[in-house]
Amino acid sequence: MKRPMLSTALAATALLLTACSGPGGDGGGKAAPAPGATARTYGCLTPDQAAKGALTLDAGTAGGTDLDAYYRDSDAGHARVGVVFSHQADGSLCEWVPALDAFTGAGYAVFAFTCTGDVTEGIKAAERYYRDQGVGAVALVGASKGAAASLVAARLDDNPLPVRAVVSLSSPEVYPLFNAALAVKAVKAPTYFAAEQGDSPFNTSAQTLYDASAGEDKQLKLYPGSRHGALLLQDGALPDVLAYLGRHAPATG
Repeated sequence: MKRPMLSTALAATALLLTACSGPGGDGGGKAAPAPGATARTYGCLTPDQAAKGALTLDAGTAGGTDLDAYYRDSDAGHARVGVVFSHQADGSLCEWVPALDAFTGAGYAVFAFTCTGDVTEGIKAAERYYRDQGVGAVALVGASKGAAASLVAARLDDNPLPVRAVVSLSSPEVYPLFNAALAVKAVKAPTYFAAEQGDSPFNTSAQTLYDASAGEDKQLKLYPGSRHGALLLQDGALPDVLAYLGRHAPATG
């Protein structure tokens, strides 16, 4: 008598699990859909964060039509300025998750995405998403390849939102598709260049890019250590970056 009852219970449980894990929901659309409860955690978001902010980003053929992305408004809500985070080569949006609380706490909306294609197209797609949320301007923060792409994106004439400032963490001078050394000569937006002293050749690249930069109130800082990219935010750069953005891309707009 007990075995049939147990089998029935197990079958019902299996049916429920299948229904919960199967495809569905509105989180997989191609036009930057609103975050949904079925969204993925990407291995770094909490289930609550994923449910509220994970989405699929359409950056077109060059950038990718099915990009993992994460959006969060500022802690106060109705952010006027958003930060677009672009990761390093072989990285993902997860690089930025440890620092996002600090940015939303400072009044910024945050948007990070994973892209193996043309990152500048991903940045523009993120700006379009921000625009739909009522955000009026952006700051671009990039790590290594993503930093080079952010510098290139800042000089483009077709940005959906004005770029108020750029933060370049460990950018190379040139990366395939992204010539940062050329871009900085044209970018007028205030630009913060940073690398760690033992991270060669990116330490010297930071100096070279800074020297060539046409950015207003540009700044260069080399931090102790030999780590790379987004890790600089854990090694002392985070308060400096927030202070720089506070001056040149204030969260109040």
